[in-house]
Amino acid sequence: MSKSKHNDPDRHFRTDDMKADLKGKSIRGGAMTMLGQGGKFVLRMGLTIILARLLTPEDYGLFGMVTVVVGFVALFKDLGLSLATVQKAHIDHRQVSTLLWINVAISGILMVMTMALAPAIAWFYKEPRLVELTIVLSIGFIFGGLSAQHQALLKRQMRFKALAAIEIGSMFLGTAAGIISAWYGAGYWSLAVLQLTGQVATAAGSWLLSGWIPGPPVRGAGVRPMLAVGSNYTGFVVLNYLSTNLDNLLIGSYLGAAPLGLYNRAYQILLLPLTQISMPIKQVAIPTLSHLQNDLPRYRAYYHKALLLMTSFGMPLVAFTFVTAYPLILVLLGENWVEVVPIFRVLSVAGFLNTFSMASGWVFISFGRTDRQFRWSILSSAVTTMSFMIGVRWGVLGVALGLSLSRLIIQPMEIAYCYQNLPLTVKELMSYLYRPFVASTGGAAALYAIEQLLRFPMDRGALLWVDLVLYCLLYLGIWVLLPNGRPILLEMIGLMKELRSKRKGPGSAASS
Repeated sequence: MSKSKHNDPDRHFRTDDMKADLKGKSIRGGAMTMLGQGGKFVLRMGLTIILARLLTPEDYGLFGMVTVVVGFVALFKDLGLSLATVQKAHIDHRQVSTLLWINVAISGILMVMTMALAPAIAWFYKEPRLVELTIVLSIGFIFGGLSAQHQALLKRQMRFKALAAIEIGSMFLGTAAGIISAWYGAGYWSLAVLQLTGQVATAAGSWLLSGWIPGPPVRGAGVRPMLAVGSNYTGFVVLNYLSTNLDNLLIGSYLGAAPLGLYNRAYQILLLPLTQISMPIKQVAIPTLSHLQNDLPRYRAYYHKALLLMTSFGMPLVAFTFVTAYPLILVLLGENWVEVVPIFRVLSVAGFLNTFSMASGWVFISFGRTDRQFRWSILSSAVTTMSFMIGVRWGVLGVALGLSLSRLIIQPMEIAYCYQNLPLTVKELMSYLYRPFVASTGGAAALYAIEQLLRFPMDRGALLWVDLVLYCLLYLGIWVLLPNGRPILLEMIGLMKELRSKRKGPGSAASS
Protein backbone atom coordinates (compact mmCIF):
# COMPACT_ATOMS: atom_id res chain seq x y z
CA MET A 1 0.00 0.00 0.00
CA SER A 2 1.48 3.37 -1.03
CA LYS A 3 2.08 6.10 1.51
CA SER A 4 -0.45 8.44 -0.12
CA LYS A 5 -3.12 5.77 -0.01
CA HIS A 6 -2.22 4.95 3.58
CA ASN A 7 -2.72 8.61 4.53
CA ASP A 8 -6.05 8.87 2.71
CA PRO A 9 -8.69 9.33 5.44
CA ASP A 10 -11.41 7.87 3.21
CA ARG A 11 -9.63 4.62 2.29
CA HIS A 12 -11.71 2.70 4.84
CA PHE A 13 -14.99 3.75 3.20
CA ARG A 14 -14.41 3.22 -0.54
CA THR A 15 -15.90 0.17 -2.25
CA ASP A 16 -15.45 1.06 -5.94
CA ASP A 17 -12.54 -1.36 -6.38
CA MET A 18 -14.71 -4.29 -5.30
CA LYS A 19 -17.23 -3.99 -8.11
CA ALA A 20 -14.73 -5.15 -10.73
CA ASP A 21 -14.16 -8.41 -8.84
CA LEU A 22 -17.33 -8.80 -6.79
CA LYS A 23 -17.64 -12.51 -7.55
CA GLY A 24 -14.04 -13.16 -6.56
CA LYS A 25 -14.41 -11.12 -3.39
CA SER A 26 -17.61 -12.98 -2.57
CA ILE A 27 -16.08 -16.42 -3.10
CA ARG A 28 -12.87 -15.62 -1.23
CA GLY A 29 -14.87 -14.04 1.55
CA GLY A 30 -17.15 -17.07 1.77
CA ALA A 31 -14.15 -19.39 1.94
CA MET A 32 -12.50 -17.40 4.70
CA THR A 33 -15.73 -17.03 6.66
CA MET A 34 -16.45 -20.76 6.39
CA LEU A 35 -12.95 -21.50 7.62
CA GLY A 36 -13.51 -19.16 10.55
CA GLN A 37 -16.88 -20.73 11.33
CA GLY A 38 -15.26 -24.15 11.29
CA GLY A 39 -12.83 -23.00 13.97
CA LYS A 40 -15.68 -21.48 15.99
CA PHE A 41 -17.70 -24.68 15.69
CA VAL A 42 -14.86 -26.74 17.12
CA LEU A 43 -14.46 -24.29 20.02
CA ARG A 44 -18.18 -24.13 20.73
CA MET A 45 -18.65 -27.87 20.54
CA GLY A 46 -15.71 -28.43 22.88
CA LEU A 47 -17.08 -25.77 25.22
CA THR A 48 -20.54 -27.38 25.20
CA ILE A 49 -19.19 -30.84 26.01
CA ILE A 50 -16.84 -29.65 28.78
CA LEU A 51 -19.18 -27.18 30.50
CA ALA A 52 -22.06 -29.69 30.45
CA ARG A 53 -19.93 -31.80 32.81
CA LEU A 54 -18.83 -28.88 35.00
CA LEU A 55 -22.10 -26.96 35.29
CA THR A 56 -25.70 -27.85 36.12
CA PRO A 57 -29.02 -27.04 34.39
CA GLU A 58 -29.61 -24.52 37.19
CA ASP A 59 -26.38 -22.68 36.31
CA TYR A 60 -27.48 -22.33 32.69
CA GLY A 61 -30.95 -21.36 33.83
CA LEU A 62 -29.71 -18.54 36.08
CA PHE A 63 -27.51 -17.19 33.31
CA GLY A 64 -30.38 -17.50 30.84
CA MET A 65 -32.69 -15.51 33.10
CA VAL A 66 -30.33 -12.53 33.00
CA THR A 67 -29.37 -12.78 29.34
CA VAL A 68 -33.00 -12.52 28.27
CA VAL A 69 -33.14 -9.02 29.78
CA VAL A 70 -29.55 -7.97 29.08
CA GLY A 71 -29.83 -9.24 25.52
CA PHE A 72 -32.97 -7.20 24.98
CA VAL A 73 -31.40 -3.99 26.27
CA ALA A 74 -28.30 -4.66 24.14
CA LEU A 75 -30.42 -4.39 20.99
CA PHE A 76 -30.54 -0.62 21.45
CA LYS A 77 -26.80 -0.04 21.76
CA ASP A 78 -26.35 -0.12 17.98
CA LEU A 79 -29.70 1.25 16.76
CA GLY A 80 -29.07 -0.52 13.45
CA LEU A 81 -26.33 2.00 12.61
CA SER A 82 -23.75 -0.65 11.74
CA LEU A 83 -26.22 -2.10 9.24
CA ALA A 84 -26.70 1.37 7.73
CA THR A 85 -22.92 1.66 7.34
CA VAL A 86 -22.77 -1.63 5.42
CA GLN A 87 -25.81 -0.94 3.23
CA LYS A 88 -25.22 2.73 2.26
CA ALA A 89 -23.66 3.20 -1.18
CA HIS A 90 -21.44 6.16 -0.17
CA ILE A 91 -20.18 7.06 3.29
CA ASP A 92 -17.34 9.15 4.72
CA HIS A 93 -15.12 9.53 7.78
CA ARG A 94 -17.25 12.20 9.46
CA GLN A 95 -20.42 10.14 9.20
CA VAL A 96 -18.92 6.94 10.61
CA SER A 97 -17.18 8.84 13.41
CA THR A 98 -20.46 10.45 14.39
CA LEU A 99 -22.23 7.10 14.31
CA LEU A 100 -19.55 5.50 16.50
CA TRP A 101 -19.89 8.11 19.26
CA ILE A 102 -23.67 7.81 19.09
CA ASN A 103 -23.22 4.06 19.64
CA VAL A 104 -20.86 4.62 22.58
CA ALA A 105 -23.13 7.19 24.24
CA ILE A 106 -26.18 4.94 23.93
CA SER A 107 -24.20 1.96 25.24
CA GLY A 108 -23.14 3.90 28.33
CA ILE A 109 -26.72 4.96 29.05
CA LEU A 110 -27.96 1.39 28.62
CA MET A 111 -25.27 0.05 30.94
CA VAL A 112 -26.34 2.40 33.74
CA MET A 113 -30.03 1.66 33.15
CA THR A 114 -29.46 -2.10 33.28
CA MET A 115 -27.47 -1.85 36.49
CA ALA A 116 -30.36 0.10 38.01
CA LEU A 117 -32.81 -2.60 36.85
CA ALA A 118 -30.84 -5.42 38.49
CA PRO A 119 -32.94 -5.52 41.71
CA ALA A 120 -36.17 -5.55 39.68
CA ILE A 121 -34.90 -8.48 37.57
CA ALA A 122 -34.05 -10.44 40.73
CA TRP A 123 -37.50 -9.65 42.17
CA PHE A 124 -39.28 -10.77 38.99
CA TYR A 125 -37.57 -14.16 39.01
CA LYS A 126 -37.53 -14.38 42.84
CA GLU A 127 -33.80 -15.05 42.62
CA PRO A 128 -31.48 -12.66 44.58
CA ARG A 129 -28.32 -14.05 42.93
CA LEU A 130 -29.30 -12.26 39.73
CA VAL A 131 -28.53 -8.75 41.08
CA GLU A 132 -24.75 -9.03 40.90
CA LEU A 133 -24.84 -11.14 37.74
CA THR A 134 -26.91 -8.51 35.93
CA ILE A 135 -24.56 -5.70 36.99
CA VAL A 136 -21.48 -7.56 35.75
CA LEU A 137 -23.00 -8.57 32.40
CA SER A 138 -24.17 -5.00 31.67
CA ILE A 139 -20.53 -3.86 31.50
CA GLY A 140 -20.31 -5.59 28.12
CA PHE A 141 -22.51 -2.89 26.51
CA ILE A 142 -19.60 -0.44 26.35
CA PHE A 143 -17.37 -2.84 24.43
CA GLY A 144 -20.18 -3.62 22.00
CA GLY A 145 -20.70 0.09 21.29
CA LEU A 146 -16.99 0.62 20.74
CA SER A 147 -16.67 -2.17 18.17
CA ALA A 148 -19.92 -1.78 16.15
CA GLN A 149 -18.70 0.65 13.47
CA HIS A 150 -15.26 -0.94 13.10
CA GLN A 151 -16.90 -4.29 12.40
CA ALA A 152 -19.34 -2.63 9.99
CA LEU A 153 -16.44 -1.14 8.00
CA LEU A 154 -14.76 -4.53 7.78
CA LYS A 155 -18.00 -6.07 6.46
CA ARG A 156 -18.56 -3.18 4.05
CA GLN A 157 -15.16 -3.75 2.45
CA MET A 158 -15.65 -7.53 2.63
CA ARG A 159 -12.53 -8.03 4.75
CA PHE A 160 -13.69 -11.42 5.95
CA LYS A 161 -10.23 -12.67 6.82
CA ALA A 162 -9.94 -9.97 9.47
CA LEU A 163 -13.48 -10.64 10.74
CA ALA A 164 -12.76 -14.37 11.04
CA ALA A 165 -9.55 -13.67 12.96
CA ILE A 166 -11.43 -11.43 15.39
CA GLU A 167 -14.22 -13.94 15.95
CA ILE A 168 -11.95 -16.95 16.45
CA GLY A 169 -9.50 -15.04 18.66
CA SER A 170 -12.20 -13.61 20.91
CA MET A 171 -14.01 -16.95 21.13
CA PHE A 172 -10.79 -18.78 22.00
CA LEU A 173 -9.99 -16.34 24.80
CA GLY A 174 -13.57 -16.42 26.09
CA THR A 175 -13.71 -20.22 25.94
CA ALA A 176 -10.43 -20.60 27.81
CA ALA A 177 -11.51 -18.14 30.50
CA GLY A 178 -14.92 -19.80 30.88
CA ILE A 179 -13.55 -23.35 31.18
CA ILE A 180 -10.83 -22.35 33.64
CA SER A 181 -13.26 -20.48 35.89
CA ALA A 182 -15.77 -23.37 35.75
CA TRP A 183 -13.01 -25.85 36.59
CA TYR A 184 -12.23 -23.86 39.75
CA GLY A 185 -15.87 -23.93 40.83
CA ALA A 186 -17.17 -20.56 39.64
CA GLY A 187 -20.50 -22.11 38.60
CA TYR A 188 -22.78 -19.75 36.68
CA TRP A 189 -20.19 -16.98 37.03
CA SER A 190 -17.99 -18.86 34.54
CA LEU A 191 -20.59 -18.12 31.84
CA ALA A 192 -20.34 -14.40 32.67
CA VAL A 193 -16.53 -14.58 32.51
CA LEU A 194 -16.76 -16.29 29.13
CA GLN A 195 -19.08 -13.63 27.68
CA LEU A 196 -17.23 -10.57 29.00
CA THR A 197 -13.81 -11.87 27.92
CA GLY A 198 -15.10 -12.40 24.40
CA GLN A 199 -16.63 -8.90 24.25
CA VAL A 200 -13.43 -7.20 25.37
CA ALA A 201 -11.35 -9.22 22.89
CA THR A 202 -13.79 -8.44 20.05
CA ALA A 203 -13.57 -4.69 20.66
CA ALA A 204 -9.76 -4.74 20.86
CA GLY A 205 -9.41 -6.90 17.74
CA SER A 206 -11.86 -4.77 15.73
CA TRP A 207 -9.94 -1.56 16.40
CA LEU A 208 -6.59 -3.22 15.76
CA LEU A 209 -7.41 -4.98 12.47
CA SER A 210 -9.69 -2.30 11.06
CA GLY A 211 -7.00 0.35 11.36
CA TRP A 212 -9.62 3.10 11.37
CA ILE A 213 -9.24 5.84 14.00
CA PRO A 214 -12.49 7.76 14.58
CA GLY A 215 -12.62 11.51 14.77
CA PRO A 216 -14.91 13.65 16.93
CA PRO A 217 -18.67 13.68 16.27
CA VAL A 218 -19.72 16.29 13.71
CA ARG A 219 -23.05 18.12 13.66
CA GLY A 220 -24.60 18.11 10.18
CA ALA A 221 -22.56 15.10 8.99
CA GLY A 222 -25.59 13.76 7.09
CA VAL A 223 -26.36 10.77 9.29
CA ARG A 224 -30.10 11.43 9.61
CA PRO A 225 -31.11 9.13 6.67
CA MET A 226 -28.89 6.43 8.16
CA LEU A 227 -30.60 6.88 11.52
CA ALA A 228 -33.94 6.28 9.77
CA VAL A 229 -32.74 3.01 8.20
CA GLY A 230 -31.18 1.95 11.49
CA SER A 231 -34.22 2.82 13.60
CA ASN A 232 -36.56 0.78 11.38
CA TYR A 233 -34.23 -2.18 11.54
CA THR A 234 -33.90 -1.79 15.31
CA GLY A 235 -37.68 -1.77 15.61
CA PHE A 236 -37.80 -5.07 13.73
CA VAL A 237 -34.99 -6.58 15.84
CA VAL A 238 -36.59 -5.49 19.10
CA LEU A 239 -40.00 -6.95 18.26
CA ASN A 240 -38.41 -10.12 16.93
CA TYR A 241 -36.26 -10.47 20.05
CA LEU A 242 -39.17 -9.91 22.40
CA SER A 243 -41.31 -12.52 20.69
CA THR A 244 -38.58 -15.13 20.22
CA ASN A 245 -37.17 -14.75 23.75
CA LEU A 246 -40.49 -14.69 25.54
CA ASP A 247 -40.13 -18.47 25.79
CA ASN A 248 -37.08 -18.09 28.07
CA LEU A 249 -38.84 -15.43 30.12
CA LEU A 250 -41.97 -17.53 30.64
CA ILE A 251 -40.11 -20.74 31.44
CA GLY A 252 -37.78 -18.98 33.88
CA SER A 253 -40.63 -17.17 35.61
CA TYR A 254 -43.25 -19.95 35.74
CA LEU A 255 -41.17 -23.14 35.75
CA GLY A 256 -37.82 -22.17 37.30
CA ALA A 257 -34.09 -22.24 36.56
CA ALA A 258 -33.63 -25.99 35.97
CA PRO A 259 -36.35 -26.33 33.26
CA LEU A 260 -34.99 -23.19 31.60
CA GLY A 261 -31.52 -24.76 31.61
CA LEU A 262 -32.87 -27.85 29.82
CA TYR A 263 -34.72 -25.76 27.24
CA ASN A 264 -31.68 -23.53 26.74
CA ARG A 265 -29.38 -26.47 26.07
CA ALA A 266 -31.81 -28.02 23.57
CA TYR A 267 -32.17 -24.71 21.75
CA GLN A 268 -28.44 -23.99 21.68
CA ILE A 269 -27.42 -27.44 20.48
CA LEU A 270 -29.97 -27.17 17.66
CA LEU A 271 -28.78 -23.71 16.63
CA LEU A 272 -25.04 -24.32 17.06
CA PRO A 273 -24.40 -26.25 13.81
CA LEU A 274 -26.99 -24.18 11.91
CA THR A 275 -25.19 -20.99 12.89
CA GLN A 276 -21.91 -22.35 11.56
CA ILE A 277 -23.59 -22.79 8.17
CA SER A 278 -25.72 -19.64 8.06
CA MET A 279 -23.25 -17.10 9.41
CA PRO A 280 -20.57 -17.48 6.68
CA ILE A 281 -23.24 -17.18 3.98
CA LYS A 282 -24.96 -14.25 5.71
CA GLN A 283 -21.67 -12.40 6.27
CA VAL A 284 -20.99 -12.49 2.54
CA ALA A 285 -24.55 -12.36 1.20
CA ILE A 286 -25.74 -9.07 2.72
CA PRO A 287 -22.85 -6.86 1.50
CA THR A 288 -22.80 -8.65 -1.87
CA LEU A 289 -26.56 -8.27 -2.42
CA SER A 290 -26.35 -4.63 -1.30
CA HIS A 291 -23.77 -4.02 -4.03
CA LEU A 292 -26.03 -5.80 -6.57
CA GLN A 293 -29.30 -4.03 -5.69
CA ASN A 294 -29.22 -2.11 -9.00
CA ASP A 295 -28.26 -5.16 -11.09
CA LEU A 296 -31.39 -7.30 -10.75
CA PRO A 297 -30.43 -10.32 -12.94
CA ARG A 298 -27.20 -10.82 -11.00
CA TYR A 299 -29.02 -10.14 -7.74
CA ARG A 300 -31.58 -12.90 -8.38
CA ALA A 301 -28.94 -15.41 -9.48
CA TYR A 302 -26.73 -14.79 -6.44
CA TYR A 303 -29.69 -14.72 -4.04
CA HIS A 304 -31.09 -18.08 -5.13
CA LYS A 305 -27.70 -19.79 -5.21
CA ALA A 306 -26.90 -18.54 -1.70
CA LEU A 307 -30.22 -19.86 -0.38
CA LEU A 308 -29.70 -23.19 -2.14
CA LEU A 309 -26.26 -23.51 -0.57
CA MET A 310 -27.67 -22.74 2.88
CA THR A 311 -30.57 -25.17 2.71
CA SER A 312 -28.55 -27.94 1.06
CA PHE A 313 -26.42 -28.15 4.19
CA GLY A 314 -28.89 -26.90 6.81
CA MET A 315 -31.95 -29.02 6.05
CA PRO A 316 -30.17 -32.41 6.10
CA LEU A 317 -28.34 -31.40 9.28
CA VAL A 318 -31.58 -30.71 11.15
CA ALA A 319 -33.29 -33.82 9.74
CA PHE A 320 -30.33 -36.02 10.75
CA THR A 321 -30.14 -34.66 14.30
CA PHE A 322 -33.90 -35.13 14.69
CA VAL A 323 -33.60 -38.86 14.00
CA THR A 324 -30.43 -39.34 16.09
CA ALA A 325 -31.38 -36.96 18.93
CA TYR A 326 -31.13 -39.55 21.72
CA PRO A 327 -27.55 -40.76 21.17
CA LEU A 328 -26.46 -37.27 20.08
CA ILE A 329 -27.61 -35.53 23.28
CA LEU A 330 -26.19 -38.22 25.55
CA VAL A 331 -22.81 -38.17 23.78
CA LEU A 332 -22.58 -34.37 23.92
CA LEU A 333 -24.03 -33.64 27.36
CA GLY A 334 -24.06 -36.90 29.31
CA GLU A 335 -26.71 -39.04 30.99
CA ASN A 336 -27.90 -36.22 33.28
CA TRP A 337 -29.34 -34.31 30.30
CA VAL A 338 -31.61 -37.00 28.83
CA GLU A 339 -34.67 -34.75 29.38
CA VAL A 340 -33.32 -32.48 26.64
CA VAL A 341 -34.11 -35.10 23.93
CA PRO A 342 -37.90 -34.58 23.50
CA ILE A 343 -37.49 -30.79 23.74
CA PHE A 344 -34.81 -30.91 21.07
CA ARG A 345 -37.00 -32.94 18.71
CA VAL A 346 -39.97 -30.60 19.01
CA LEU A 347 -37.75 -27.57 18.42
CA SER A 348 -36.29 -29.25 15.32
CA VAL A 349 -39.36 -28.25 13.31
CA ALA A 350 -38.58 -24.59 13.94
CA GLY A 351 -34.91 -25.30 13.23
CA PHE A 352 -35.75 -26.88 9.88
CA LEU A 353 -37.75 -23.81 8.83
CA ASN A 354 -34.97 -21.59 10.13
CA THR A 355 -32.65 -22.93 7.44
CA PHE A 356 -34.28 -20.55 4.94
CA SER A 357 -35.62 -17.85 7.27
CA MET A 358 -33.08 -15.41 5.80
CA ALA A 359 -34.94 -15.52 2.47
CA SER A 360 -36.86 -12.42 3.49
CA GLY A 361 -34.29 -10.77 5.75
CA TRP A 362 -31.63 -10.54 3.05
CA VAL A 363 -34.10 -8.87 0.68
CA PHE A 364 -35.41 -6.37 3.22
CA ILE A 365 -31.90 -5.29 4.23
CA SER A 366 -30.15 -5.26 0.84
CA PHE A 367 -32.90 -3.13 -0.74
CA GLY A 368 -32.99 -0.81 2.27
CA ARG A 369 -36.63 -1.76 3.03
CA THR A 370 -36.27 -2.12 6.77
CA ASP A 371 -39.50 -0.10 7.12
CA ARG A 372 -41.47 -3.01 5.62
CA GLN A 373 -39.47 -5.45 7.73
CA PHE A 374 -40.47 -3.54 10.86
CA ARG A 375 -44.16 -3.47 9.89
CA TRP A 376 -44.17 -7.22 9.24
CA SER A 377 -42.51 -7.91 12.59
CA ILE A 378 -45.52 -6.44 14.40
CA LEU A 379 -47.77 -9.24 13.08
CA SER A 380 -45.20 -12.03 13.38
CA SER A 381 -44.32 -11.04 16.96
CA ALA A 382 -47.99 -11.13 17.94
CA VAL A 383 -48.38 -14.68 16.58
CA THR A 384 -45.21 -15.93 18.28
CA THR A 385 -46.12 -14.31 21.60
CA MET A 386 -49.57 -15.88 21.57
CA SER A 387 -48.12 -19.32 20.83
CA PHE A 388 -45.74 -19.09 23.82
CA MET A 389 -48.41 -17.88 26.24
CA ILE A 390 -50.69 -20.75 25.26
CA GLY A 391 -47.90 -23.35 25.21
CA VAL A 392 -46.45 -22.59 28.66
CA ARG A 393 -49.54 -24.21 30.22
CA TRP A 394 -48.09 -27.56 29.12
CA GLY A 395 -44.59 -26.89 30.41
CA VAL A 396 -41.33 -26.76 28.47
CA LEU A 397 -42.57 -29.08 25.71
CA GLY A 398 -45.63 -26.88 25.23
CA VAL A 399 -43.44 -23.81 24.74
CA ALA A 400 -41.25 -25.68 22.24
CA LEU A 401 -44.32 -26.83 20.31
CA GLY A 402 -45.67 -23.26 20.30
CA LEU A 403 -42.45 -21.99 18.73
CA SER A 404 -42.47 -24.62 15.97
CA LEU A 405 -46.15 -24.12 15.13
CA SER A 406 -45.78 -20.34 15.01
CA ARG A 407 -42.91 -20.65 12.50
CA LEU A 408 -45.09 -22.90 10.31
CA ILE A 409 -47.73 -20.17 10.22
CA ILE A 410 -45.50 -17.11 9.90
CA GLN A 411 -42.72 -18.04 7.50
CA PRO A 412 -44.67 -18.61 4.25
CA MET A 413 -46.63 -15.40 4.82
CA GLU A 414 -43.45 -13.45 5.52
CA ILE A 415 -41.80 -14.47 2.26
CA ALA A 416 -44.91 -13.64 0.23
CA TYR A 417 -45.13 -10.19 1.85
CA CYS A 418 -41.42 -9.54 1.31
CA TYR A 419 -41.56 -10.33 -2.41
CA GLN A 420 -44.36 -7.85 -3.15
CA ASN A 421 -43.34 -5.34 -5.87
CA LEU A 422 -39.94 -6.99 -6.25
CA PRO A 423 -38.52 -9.13 -9.11
CA LEU A 424 -38.68 -12.25 -6.93
CA THR A 425 -41.39 -14.93 -6.81
CA VAL A 426 -42.31 -17.63 -4.32
CA LYS A 427 -42.61 -20.14 -7.18
CA GLU A 428 -39.00 -19.56 -8.23
CA LEU A 429 -37.84 -19.85 -4.62
CA MET A 430 -39.62 -23.19 -4.25
CA SER A 431 -37.96 -24.46 -7.41
CA TYR A 432 -34.63 -24.09 -5.60
CA LEU A 433 -35.71 -25.34 -2.17
CA TYR A 434 -37.67 -28.46 -3.05
CA ARG A 435 -34.60 -30.62 -3.74
CA PRO A 436 -32.93 -30.20 -0.34
CA PHE A 437 -36.38 -30.51 1.30
CA VAL A 438 -37.28 -33.80 -0.38
CA ALA A 439 -33.78 -35.28 -0.08
CA SER A 440 -33.34 -34.37 3.60
CA THR A 441 -36.77 -35.50 4.82
CA GLY A 442 -36.71 -38.62 2.63
CA GLY A 443 -33.25 -39.52 3.89
CA ALA A 444 -34.36 -39.04 7.52
CA ALA A 445 -37.40 -41.27 7.05
CA ALA A 446 -35.27 -43.98 5.42
CA LEU A 447 -32.63 -43.78 8.18
CA TYR A 448 -35.29 -44.10 10.87
CA ALA A 449 -36.74 -47.19 9.14
CA ILE A 450 -33.30 -48.78 8.84
CA GLU A 451 -32.55 -48.14 12.53
CA GLN A 452 -35.86 -49.71 13.60
CA LEU A 453 -35.28 -52.78 11.42
CA LEU A 454 -31.59 -53.45 12.12
CA ARG A 455 -30.95 -51.94 15.59
CA PHE A 456 -27.15 -51.88 15.36
CA PRO A 457 -25.52 -53.37 18.52
CA MET A 458 -22.85 -50.72 19.23
CA ASP A 459 -22.11 -47.86 21.61
CA ARG A 460 -23.69 -44.46 21.02
CA GLY A 461 -20.60 -42.76 19.60
CA ALA A 462 -20.01 -45.45 16.98
CA LEU A 463 -23.72 -45.55 16.17
CA LEU A 464 -23.70 -41.82 15.41
CA TRP A 465 -20.88 -42.26 12.89
CA VAL A 466 -22.63 -45.19 11.20
CA ASP A 467 -25.87 -43.21 11.05
CA LEU A 468 -24.07 -40.21 9.60
CA VAL A 469 -22.50 -42.23 6.77
CA LEU A 470 -25.82 -43.93 5.98
CA TYR A 471 -27.70 -40.64 5.99
CA CYS A 472 -25.21 -38.92 3.68
CA LEU A 473 -25.57 -41.77 1.18
CA LEU A 474 -29.36 -41.67 1.40
CA TYR A 475 -29.48 -37.87 1.07
CA LEU A 476 -27.20 -37.77 -1.97
CA GLY A 477 -28.95 -40.75 -3.56
CA ILE A 478 -32.39 -39.15 -3.32
CA TRP A 479 -31.02 -35.80 -4.55
CA VAL A 480 -29.50 -37.38 -7.68
CA LEU A 481 -32.77 -39.18 -8.48
CA LEU A 482 -34.75 -35.90 -8.48
CA PRO A 483 -35.25 -34.04 -11.80
CA ASN A 484 -32.06 -32.12 -12.70
CA GLY A 485 -30.64 -33.23 -9.39
CA ARG A 486 -27.31 -34.44 -10.74
CA PRO A 487 -26.32 -31.30 -12.73
CA ILE A 488 -27.28 -28.99 -9.85
CA LEU A 489 -25.30 -31.14 -7.43
CA LEU A 490 -22.27 -31.01 -9.74
CA GLU A 491 -22.66 -27.24 -10.03
CA MET A 492 -22.60 -26.92 -6.23
CA ILE A 493 -19.55 -29.17 -5.99
CA GLY A 494 -17.85 -26.99 -8.60
CA LEU A 495 -18.66 -23.90 -6.55
CA MET A 496 -17.16 -25.50 -3.46
CA LYS A 497 -14.01 -26.41 -5.39
CA GLU A 498 -13.76 -22.84 -6.69
CA LEU A 499 -14.25 -21.58 -3.17
CA ARG A 500 -11.38 -23.77 -1.92
CA SER A 501 -9.07 -22.74 -4.76
CA LYS A 502 -9.79 -19.06 -4.16
CA ARG A 503 -8.97 -19.47 -0.50
CA LYS A 504 -5.62 -21.08 -1.34
CA GLY A 505 -4.79 -18.76 -4.22
CA PRO A 506 -2.65 -15.62 -3.99
CA GLY A 507 -5.66 -13.37 -4.36
CA SER A 508 -7.10 -14.48 -1.06
CA ALA A 509 -5.00 -12.07 0.81
CA ALA A 510 -6.74 -9.24 -0.87
CA SER A 511 -9.93 -10.00 0.90
CA SER A 512 -8.44 -9.42 4.30
